[in-house]
Amino acid sequence: MPKMKTKSSAKKRFRVRPGGTIKCGHAFKRHILTKKTTKNKRQLRGITNVNAADVVSVMRMMPNA
Repeated sequence: MPKMKTKSSAKKRFRVRPGGTIKCGHAFKRHILTKKTTKNKRQLRGITNVNAADVVSVMRMMPNA
């Protein structure tokens, strides 16, 4: 039986914390920033947790995490 591999895109985007939560960066912060408000851009800084509805699919992409 071959080993299960981690998706390369998932290991670049997500990290599993010791408590079991998954951290990721915010979306909508890469380009076309001129039409976004300063408040919106400020709130997109930093990291956030993956939504609870998406945790199962993220963990399926990273079987060794």
